[in-house]
Amino acid sequence: MNRIASTRPWAKLLFSMAAVSVLIFAAACGGSDDKPSSSSSSSSSSSSTPGSASGGADKALINGYPACATTGAASDLTGAGATFPFPLYSKWIDQYEKECKVKINYQSVGSGAGIAQITAKTVDFGASDGILTDQQNTAAVAAGGPILHVPMTSGAIAVVYNLPGVASGALKLDGPVLADIFLGNIKKWDDAKIKALNPSGVTLPSADIAVVHRSDGSGTSFIFTNYLSKVSKDWETKVGFATAVNWPGGIGGQGNEGVAGQVRQLPGAIGYVELAYAKQNNIPWAQMKNKAGNYVQPTLEGTTAAATGIALPDDMKVLITDSSNDKAYPISGFTWVLAYTTQPNAAKGKALASYMWWAIHEGQKQGEALNYAALSPDAVKKTEALILSLQCDGKPCLTK
Repeated sequence: MNRIASTRPWAKLLFSMAAVSVLIFAAACGGSDDKPSSSSSSSSSSSSTPGSASGGADKALINGYPACATTGAASDLTGAGATFPFPLYSKWIDQYEKECKVKINYQSVGSGAGIAQITAKTVDFGASDGILTDQQNTAAVAAGGPILHVPMTSGAIAVVYNLPGVASGALKLDGPVLADIFLGNIKKWDDAKIKALNPSGVTLPSADIAVVHRSDGSGTSFIFTNYLSKVSKDWETKVGFATAVNWPGGIGGQGNEGVAGQVRQLPGAIGYVELAYAKQNNIPWAQMKNKAGNYVQPTLEGTTAAATGIALPDDMKVLITDSSNDKAYPISGFTWVLAYTTQPNAAKGKALASYMWWAIHEGQKQGEALNYAALSPDAVKKTEALILSLQCDGKPCLTK
């Protein structure tokens, strides 16, 4: 049913990069959400010189198409949205600028803000870990025509906690219990339902549970609440899933980094963040019981398994939470770039098409080190078709 900081230097750097409008040449990129930027460039106007983005790499081909944008393409792009993939996007942006001389200003402001900005056409592309609702899609179509969801990668949402003496991966949870915790039905860590899932090896304190959730519109929340809606009828009827929901209670954190920071600082806290944020901040995470009855940790392998063996629609608008694959981590999801089929600015559209083409091929090689799963061969084929459907002045934006 759809309804509509950390104390570590790494997380502080991410937050500050997301909070200001600057060109990002970082070496680490990524679900979902921070504050809307104070300024962003318009997708309908470009300060770049058409044809200046080739960077001498026009002759290099990726699957038959130039690795870098060719004649008539802009040399700069602006985007905004998901913090979920920010570590990976940042890495891509840095590498692509080096290879193709295209500067990309990506603001990690959250999926909700990314959807709003692409709808307002104040950026060249949006980014979201959540599929647009009917209402959001209607608004986007009214603003600029049909809008595509172009998948870039997939990742895991880790359920993180702060329980002194309980090592990472030692705590076991299942979907119904997790839903009851976030609904406020389970208030103590030594509740009988949690203890039943952890009969030995884990000492659970008689301490209050401090629930931490996103305070902003978030694709990470979209994936998380979609999972809870699948495993708990109570959650589905009372809360539902969306980039922003009416949380039953708890403490709000801005962006993945804000949730990570709150969990680290509050003993007894539990929250959810993209796996890269959990690893970089050394926050313990729980094993989650999947649909097959197996306990699985949030790993690259578990994320890959979640997207394996499922039917992929041509528009690639698909959710992979609560996968039936016996090796799947159950809280996994794709993250998408949002782009208008008919590009409002041809020079920008050509640059964007080339960048996305590079990302779904060469860029996939950089995901594993940052705990993002590469797109499957079938997903790449369907994503290629989406990129090739982009139109610039009545012609394909990406040409040979």
